[in-house]
Amino acid sequence: MTTRFSFQLGATDGKARSGVIDTPRGAIRTPAFMPVGTAATVKAMMPESVAATGADILLGNTYHLMLRPTAERIDRLGGLHRFMNWSKPILTDSGGFQVMSLASLRKLTEEGVTFKSHIDGSKHHLSPERSMEIQRLLGSDIVMCFDECPALPADRDRIAASMRLSMRWAARSREAFGDRPGHALFGIQQGGLERDMREESAEALKAIGFEGYAIGGLAVGEGQEAMFECLDYAPEMLPVDRPRYLMGVGKPDDIVGAVKRGVDMMDCVLPSRSGRTGQVFTRHGVLNIKNARHQDDPRPLDEQCTCPACRNYSRAYLHHVFRSQEIISSMLLTWHNLHYFQELMQGMREAIGGGRFDAWEAEFHAQRAEGDIEPL
Repeated sequence: MTTRFSFQLGATDGKARSGVIDTPRGAIRTPAFMPVGTAATVKAMMPESVAATGADILLGNTYHLMLRPTAERIDRLGGLHRFMNWSKPILTDSGGFQVMSLASLRKLTEEGVTFKSHIDGSKHHLSPERSMEIQRLLGSDIVMCFDECPALPADRDRIAASMRLSMRWAARSREAFGDRPGHALFGIQQGGLERDMREESAEALKAIGFEGYAIGGLAVGEGQEAMFECLDYAPEMLPVDRPRYLMGVGKPDDIVGAVKRGVDMMDCVLPSRSGRTGQVFTRHGVLNIKNARHQDDPRPLDEQCTCPACRNYSRAYLHHVFRSQEIISSMLLTWHNLHYFQELMQGMREAIGGGRFDAWEAEFHAQRAEGDIEPL
């Protein structure tokens, strides 16, 4: 087993890429989708069940874990992997996005951000140095730079100021991260939808040097068309020999469009959150299990799916347990959604390796057009 972090780029097909990220805790096949385990758990799932879907890596959240149960407590208990019983790699985000979106009474300075917890109102401070310390205590395999991510739309001056602050924080994150063989630090490109600012950000990050690079500041309200326009150029600004991670994405067609444009890694709460609310992703579109049309339907959610929900249970049963608010509903529907997302990634990896990504993409869209999207 490797003792270092590395990325081997395998096949390419147009801009789409497949490869392998090697870490001491195991290999990550790319393109990769990372299920989100915000508070050291993927909701409604056992760790071994998440692994069974095909996931090679999970995402944990610095902001939530620093508040509860605290990074120091997790460290004393053996680190995040042991704490949550997950032996494969873990990526932790820096906490910056959640500070901006969840916390109250934020005060932003060059030093960092002071804020009050959304849980109990307690006062906290996050800086690049503190974010690196927390992620070290957690034992993260992939650590994210501390950055600021303004919501879109925002005016050009606001985006420029935020991006340049994030680049200064990236340099401080790199210094605070230090030399940690086997662990990786990813820089985060910012710049909103402004091409010149994305270029400035990419050049600043490359000058600092990182093991991987994220594309931040998207999927924050700009819409798919604008996001894809940005992804038409943003990934190519980053080093070709390092992983490229699009943060917070997303829906299946967002994921496919991102991979088509050269993205290697993605994460989103969507498959697990949707499972808990009865929204189910299938190759033929999205269905809502609580709708009455499913109450007498003996078919599985997806006839071609091999997840436990589809192998063992009918739509009628899943409709019943959802309507009855039984816990098994969240378990089975989340498992199905995560399985679907991992199957999606495997399909793209195989298509890229075989030089047939365009044909695979056309079939993906054609299958979804055959179905329908049910109202929630």
